[in-house]
Amino acid sequence: MTTGNPSYTNPKPCKHLADYKLNHGLSGYKSLQKHLKTAPHGKTSVGKPSTKTPRCISCDGFQGRLYFCLICSSVSCLDHNLLHTQSEVGHDVAVDIERAELYCCVCCDQVYDPDFDKAVMSKHIMGITGDKNGDESIGKRLVKRRRLGSGVVEELVDSKISKQLISMRDRRAKSCYPLGLRGLNNLGNTCFMNSVLQALLHAPPFRNYFLSGGHNHETCRKRSVDQLCLSCDIDVVFSAAFSGDRAPYSPAQFLYSWWQHSANLASYEQKDAHEFFISVLDGIHEKEVKSRNQNRDNGDCQCIAHGVFSGLLRSDVTCMTCGFTSTTFDPCVDISLDLDTSNFPPKNTANKSIKPDANSSMSTLLGCLDLFTRQEKLGSDSKLYCQNCQERQDSAKQMSIKRLPLVLCLHIKRFEHSPVTKMSRKIDRYLQFPLSLDMTPYLSSSVVRNRFGNRIFAFESGESDISAEFEIFAAVTHAGTLESGHYVNFLRLRNQWYKCDDAWINEVDEGMVRASQCYMMFYVQKSLYQKANEDWSHLPISPRRNMFGQ
Repeated sequence: MTTGNPSYTNPKPCKHLADYKLNHGLSGYKSLQKHLKTAPHGKTSVGKPSTKTPRCISCDGFQGRLYFCLICSSVSCLDHNLLHTQSEVGHDVAVDIERAELYCCVCCDQVYDPDFDKAVMSKHIMGITGDKNGDESIGKRLVKRRRLGSGVVEELVDSKISKQLISMRDRRAKSCYPLGLRGLNNLGNTCFMNSVLQALLHAPPFRNYFLSGGHNHETCRKRSVDQLCLSCDIDVVFSAAFSGDRAPYSPAQFLYSWWQHSANLASYEQKDAHEFFISVLDGIHEKEVKSRNQNRDNGDCQCIAHGVFSGLLRSDVTCMTCGFTSTTFDPCVDISLDLDTSNFPPKNTANKSIKPDANSSMSTLLGCLDLFTRQEKLGSDSKLYCQNCQERQDSAKQMSIKRLPLVLCLHIKRFEHSPVTKMSRKIDRYLQFPLSLDMTPYLSSSVVRNRFGNRIFAFESGESDISAEFEIFAAVTHAGTLESGHYVNFLRLRNQWYKCDDAWINEVDEGMVRASQCYMMFYVQKSLYQKANEDWSHLPISPRRNMFGQ
């Protein structure tokens, strides 16, 4: 078994979960195992022996999320969870029936416990490896051997079981799903993390870097006693995802490492997927900069984060009086796009998000890009200093893309804040997007030429060195409201879409993706996408995988 980093510990559970385990131990987890059901694609849920549909004991409702109390086995809906724990002292911890995930009724939040994770995964292994003759399953024997053994792989598994496990791994690797497509367990409101991790795992150049040993967590010297290496823990996730194992993986060590890097974001509360994406790339960059003694703000940084995702934006500010133009360039790892809401119905008086109907208009990704590169007249309160006029003047600003990245991340601004009402809302609007995207019209050369009537201008080298043809391979979507929502990732691998909803992977059609509200869209250069499709069957199973652990 691989040895963990000595400075790593599992994320601490909430106080109510800790109290539950102190009073009841693991008895509730063990008794729950007999009610767990695992589907062939890996989804685990809680099923009652009775064939009746589970209903809330308070309102008799059966729709929406239902929760199974670990103390009294009663079922409550989301609205009556708190009522149940208030009326029954100590009944603070429940299990989401549909997802088989722990939920604290007092904190009103999902919580993570590695002991519960092991109980679910043990049942999952038993379900996969049990034979037809009713003999004791491999998984069950492994659990017993683990309990009695010393923790060394050679002492846990005899040669017969080892051969059966290898055969089981080979059958999984030959399944209809591409290698690397593995569910990620929700560790407590971590769908924002799981959805972005799936995009990173399948970004061709990013994936190739880690699978080819670009950063090896077993030989890395950047770890210290009190500081984890974020790149190492991403490498661990890659090793697990491409191990050939299809059972959902728990990226708890990565979460803990990210918390160390972003202490201000360390909590079990729901976070913004875009903010997480930026934070992870910054963490990778920061480690590379320290190891190479580079300038942290160097726009030509060659770390894997910037080598794959970094592009260059051009900003032209033109004086409306004399026509003088000031040009600046800024590196970026994503492009944030406004939705064109000019013909969108006004928000309601409660300032809540507005859901589209069949007659509501639809934004387009190309329209968002047009809006991004459209010349914008700055307001009178935003006058800028003109070097030619030697005073502040009215001006116009226009953005364009000077250099494209290998992987283009487009962030759709769905959350907006009103400076007048001081309130925020989510824009629930569908977005039409192309599978193949030509970014030529949005390059600086095209934008500037169009501004001056398509006259010929000499441009520095750089734009023509990178192809402007891109293919979509991932879309992070958000469902729900500003206050309460859920992130899901849709991956496009070998021209087939897959829905990655935390631990569950499902093959879906393109219509389901288009019917979702895209929040982050990931495009890769077309040549890299095509090569990735050709190379899928040749990807090696990671030699560094841990056969029995996460």
